[in-house]
Amino acid sequence: MTVVIASGNKGKIKEFKKLLPLYDVKTFKELLGDIEIIEDANTFKGNAIKKARTIYDELLLKYPNQNDFLVIADDSGISVEELNNEPNIYSARYAGENATDKQNNEKLTSNLKAKNLSKSKAYYTACIAMIYKNEVHTTHGWMYGEVGVAEIGEGGFGYDPLFTPIGYEDTLGVLDDEVKKSISHRAKAVSLAMKILDVIL
Repeated sequence: MTVVIASGNKGKIKEFKKLLPLYDVKTFKELLGDIEIIEDANTFKGNAIKKARTIYDELLLKYPNQNDFLVIADDSGISVEELNNEPNIYSARYAGENATDKQNNEKLTSNLKAKNLSKSKAYYTACIAMIYKNEVHTTHGWMYGEVGVAEIGEGGFGYDPLFTPIGYEDTLGVLDDEVKKSISHRAKAVSLAMKILDVIL
């Protein structure tokens, strides 16, 4: 069985490979090249399923004699309480299409400062969608904490340098990988997904 990650995000790919050390994990680009997936659903679940379905169908077209693909996609983002739960599903493109992590972080912190705030309660959401033998399965995970207006730490990706999980004093940009692996929204969603894999594989 080949596990195919339906994402081009290097940070997510690296994290998935750490979370799934027992599997032969490949990215969709390794097998299919560049494919643009328009994320136009209005929920994390909808976007995750669309990404997984697009890649799964393309794999079957290109490799018709190989049907032992497990495609995993995720859609994830951060919701900030004081910003009406923005950016939510628009987290990766909060500052515009093809925005960098730095640009997204700058927009988030700028919006907080515009409200004379230095921090806000926030939470991450991750939805994992898996397709195997043409069946779709989904799981969710959450991580709660707060965001600040200063980036602290060089680790992680996305909004991690701004986010401090409940029970910790450091941001995700500072916390080591093993800690993040045990508490992250994606790790929780993947943990539930592994329970499903134990049944369907």
